[in-house]
Amino acid sequence: MAVNRIAAIGLVTLTGCAAAPKIAPPDLSSVPPGQWTDRDASPDSIDTFWWRSLGDDRLDDLIDQSLAHNHNLKAAAGRLSAASAQARIAGAPLWPQANAGFTTSRRKQNFIGLPIPGAQSTKTTSYGVSLDLQWELDLWGRLSAGQAAALADLQGAESEYRGARLSLVAQTAKAWFAAVEAQHQLRLARSTFTNYETSTGQVRRRYERGLRPSLDLRLQVAEKEAARDRMHQREQLAARSVRQLELLLGRYPSGRLETEASLPAASPDVPVGLPAELVSRRPDLAAAERRIAASHARVLASRRALYPRISLTASGGTSSTELSNLLDGDFGIWTLLGNIVQPLFSGGRLRANLDLAKTQEDINLALFAQTALTAFAEVENALTDVRALASRQEALEAAVEQSSAARRISEERYASGLTDLITMLTAQRAAYAQESQLLTVRRLRLDAQIDLHLALGGGFPTPSTDRTETLEPGAL
Repeated sequence: MAVNRIAAIGLVTLTGCAAAPKIAPPDLSSVPPGQWTDRDASPDSIDTFWWRSLGDDRLDDLIDQSLAHNHNLKAAAGRLSAASAQARIAGAPLWPQANAGFTTSRRKQNFIGLPIPGAQSTKTTSYGVSLDLQWELDLWGRLSAGQAAALADLQGAESEYRGARLSLVAQTAKAWFAAVEAQHQLRLARSTFTNYETSTGQVRRRYERGLRPSLDLRLQVAEKEAARDRMHQREQLAARSVRQLELLLGRYPSGRLETEASLPAASPDVPVGLPAELVSRRPDLAAAERRIAASHARVLASRRALYPRISLTASGGTSSTELSNLLDGDFGIWTLLGNIVQPLFSGGRLRANLDLAKTQEDINLALFAQTALTAFAEVENALTDVRALASRQEALEAAVEQSSAARRISEERYASGLTDLITMLTAQRAAYAQESQLLTVRRLRLDAQIDLHLALGGGFPTPSTDRTETLEPGAL
């Protein structure tokens, strides 16, 4: 698989002669608390396949499809492969550069005058084969610092790839539950319209018998047509939700994906760990920390670019006028050259590069701090949403039970002439509105659980303290 090839590329790169810099996560101006504000911390770890805790077997299959066929994820894998190539390029100058060459030339000379009168000419042909070596001695570590920066970039790209996978899983799960809810909402809208049609028939018969005024009939017909409008809106939304899911799966958005399923019950509890663990768990924070490491290495490389550069150049081979003598050691030639170059004046370019690298490091430090605070806020908000939506669902379930009973009673009383139409219509509207809202809150509660996993980094494993180790891009 492409992911395995990418992992292999990264492993070969990271086990080279240089390593990405190891730095501790920078201190934040706001120290996170010992536990999350909205709930007690749980010591449990998050399952790698965390979406299975949502209890939907069909979702498992859809997530497998999205991870295999989503084009945005393939683009992210391509960026990871490109970062691996850049790391190999950055490490190449640490090794001697060798080139083999073959040359041939033909020369003509004209001679006029003594000792032989008249014009004479000679033609000579020469052949040469050589092996040329060039090597810059990295005494000050400038080249290794450049490679370390590229390796940190690669590790950051790996974290970004994991983040893209995590985001795709969350988007797929949300899109699936949105499509399932839309199908349930459509079914409820159709049932509502059918019920209003039945009620309209009852009102029409009572009007025709002179038992009710025309106002009742007009109000009932208006309510029925409004229900028809809601039904068509739900049809539109259901088709759109399915197409959105199909896009995530890498399919043509035909709107034909089967969504006949039930919304699973949200988990009553999600292990969240401690705030301090978030920095090592979330892919975006891991990537931000690697960007700091890369910029730190580039500061070192820019500073060491001010030091002298020492390089060796060697060449060996043979040269002869006869092609058959190219392999004869008697015609061998060789050269060896060493040089030291100390930068003296470059118009301020080297110093400006150092200032640029320092500024970029400061920028990455600030971005890390903001990313970390945003991550903490996302977890806290998700915890609040999980708790609040659980309470809302409990309240709406009670409201649906009571409003459904009130609707049935009002319809029976209206049919017996014991209540007016306005009372029945009010009861019907309340019952259907609260049932629809309950469906939405059940889906929102699942979304909040997904958001919590996403904010916690999903099943993203805590990295090893050895930052030179390549983590498997397929792990979530």
